[in-house]
Amino acid sequence: MVRDTCLCLAAQRAARALARHFDEALKPLGLTNGQFSLMMALNRPAPPSIGSVAALLAMDRTTLTAALKPLERRDLVVVSVDAQDRRGRRLSLTAAGAEMLAAAVPVWQRHHALIEGRLASPDDVRSGLSILADPA
Repeated sequence: MVRDTCLCLAAQRAARALARHFDEALKPLGLTNGQFSLMMALNRPAPPSIGSVAALLAMDRTTLTAALKPLERRDLVVVSVDAQDRRGRRLSLTAAGAEMLAAAVPVWQRHHALIEGRLASPDDVRSGLSILADPA
């Protein structure tokens, strides 16, 4: 019964399949789907705080900090002291990170279109996932 009705199991299976799909698609660029999402979250005019990026990606700050390390080592992301609050940190893409992201977006777009094409109503799926992600 659980296998056929459990929303949590269905979401986990779908999330793992999507993650594998995008990991494979982004592999030639040396990125994982998580790194791509993280870099997209940093692609803003003003560097966001660690807290705001963690909230956007539904991650805790410790997990986010660990996820940043490989991107920092590759000089794709820089973590800097917040000028307004020296206790805080701001995150930004480096020039190399922006170039990597520019190369990755078309790959993501192609593969995302393939996946959306398999769904009867991608907007309904997104809407349902948003409802489930809301902590209320």
